[in-house]
Amino acid sequence: QVQLVESGGGLVQPGGSLRLSCTASGFIFSSYEMNWYRQTPGKERELVATISTAGVTTSYADSVKGRFTISRDNAKNTVGLQMNSLKPEDTAVYYCNARRIIQYWGRGTQVTVSS
Repeated sequence: QVQLVESGGGLVQPGGSLRLSCTASGFIFSSYEMNWYRQTPGKERELVATISTAGVTTSYADSVKGRFTISRDNAKNTVGLQMNSLKPEDTAVYYCNARRIIQYWGRGTQVTVSS
């Protein structure tokens, strides 16, 4: 069955770094655009970063541009999100998303930025 499993979340101090990873299975990973979203309580889920099927094109929310980097490895069915210069407002549950005609979601991983 389709699975997206996120890992790498945790507690980090402001200014620190974390790397999230998402491992996919059960579908043709290389055919799907991959995205990272985040959500905080009471707010809508926000698109953070997108990477095209071959990894050639990426895009970012203005709030993370220059600090976050999305990448993918189609041989390993993984997508990553390198997060640098983290701020308290980056605190959220981060979700991996695969999208083509239909979309799949992971269960999320908590990222907390606090001193």
